[in-house]
Amino acid sequence: MQPHNVNYGLVGYPVLMTADIALYKGEVVPVGEDQLPHLELAREIVRRFNSLFGFVFPEPQAKLTNFPSVLGLDGIQKMSKSYDNHIEIAASPQEIRERVMTAFTDPSRRYRSDPGRPEACNIFRLHNFFTPARVEEIASECRSARIGCVDCKKVLAKSIISNLEPFRERRASLASKPGYVTQVLADGADRAEAIAKETIGEVKEKMKLLQRADLKRPG
Repeated sequence: MQPHNVNYGLVGYPVLMTADIALYKGEVVPVGEDQLPHLELAREIVRRFNSLFGFVFPEPQAKLTNFPSVLGLDGIQKMSKSYDNHIEIAASPQEIRERVMTAFTDPSRRYRSDPGRPEACNIFRLHNFFTPARVEEIASECRSARIGCVDCKKVLAKSIISNLEPFRERRASLASKPGYVTQVLADGADRAEAIAKETIGEVKEKMKLLQRADLKRPG
């Protein structure tokens, strides 16, 4: 919450988000937990329209992953490029290592010999996502101080690099074929435009708005 910064964006953004969903009659929307209030507002808007003019829009439901909210490397805010606490999917292995080494860990563990608290460590939370097969082992080693924060970060960096490798390779492949990418985007835009025109036509019909083709110039 930012009570000192209440602006139109707080309302305007979710309304714009609703338009993007409703225009294509989206039924399931992949979002993070922080977007759930916006999606609820979207449902309120489409319910209101359907109530006033008749059914046009389905009520969009959220599609959450197993990790609907990921804390950033600062250990304070959600992972976001805006907060500069993120890891780029296309980052090089070296860039990933450097970013992970700056990550916030258990603040109570001041020395290498101090036992750690995995439940209070953001690095461990990321291990749950990137190193699921070793989380119990890592937690045990952390609590017994058999592994330090630096070593734990190195393990995490290696796991992130491995997990993101297919995305980096695919991105590099697409980057080498700009003409193909442009064509895919153009084809998608054409399909989206056709759906949008049909939806707008339905909306105008429900609201009894004249279509341009219905307007006749005076003789």
